[in-house]
Amino acid sequence: MRSLPGRIFHGWMLASAALVLLFIGIPMLTTLAGPTWEIFVKTLGDTEVLKSVWLSMSTSATASAIAFVFGTPLAFLLARNEFPGKKVVESLVDLPIMIPHPVVGIALLGLTSPNTWFGNLLQSLGIEIMGTTTGIVAVLVFVGIPFYVNAAKSGMESIPRRLENVSRSLGAGAGATFFRITLPLCWRYMLVGMIMCMARALSEFGAIIIVAYHPMVAPVLMYERFTAYGLKYSQPVAVILILVSMLFFLLLRTLSLPKGKNA
Repeated sequence: MRSLPGRIFHGWMLASAALVLLFIGIPMLTTLAGPTWEIFVKTLGDTEVLKSVWLSMSTSATASAIAFVFGTPLAFLLARNEFPGKKVVESLVDLPIMIPHPVVGIALLGLTSPNTWFGNLLQSLGIEIMGTTTGIVAVLVFVGIPFYVNAAKSGMESIPRRLENVSRSLGAGAGATFFRITLPLCWRYMLVGMIMCMARALSEFGAIIIVAYHPMVAPVLMYERFTAYGLKYSQPVAVILILVSMLFFLLLRTLSLPKGKNA
């Protein structure tokens, strides 16, 4: 028989877990059940809504891919090297997680302003940030890349260095060792990092509304419809994005699980 303190502990654990699940689940279920079927079907056929959802998914996927290409070397550098100022670099990587979202938009606009040398360089290359898809992707990379770098770094740190050392001792170069040893052993961490990066990108609103109100991503469209028409016409957009996101991330999560595990 369990002691009274043990029962209290387990009861507290179960009650706390249930409260968290209810806190997350009830608002989602309420939103999913909110729109009438007629309005939901009408929204499904709304070209503006479909374009905004597609724009959200495509720009988030692009940002995740960019994070993979440019974030992987940084993750490897942090995972496999000790150097002066490493803590500063790690703090800089985490900075986009901590700063308010509108600050990101203002910072990017300030950097790419025509009054700066970088802004002039972008203009000379024909690259526009304000009110463009490029600007949206730039914002999403900024806010999402910390999640990828940290996940990939954790994966690389979990690999015993002796495996890489053996590879090098057998004559493989640094590049061959990375692609034949490191990458195959930590790809699941990297995939999870890309999923987290994309999830963060899909939810971004505060920075995008400053950098690129148009073209509209789904969160901005939901905001506009809420301010113009209220919950009645903003909820269906939310439902579509929730369903698309759930299906997409469920698929990726399933792919990222080790073989033999179902959940």
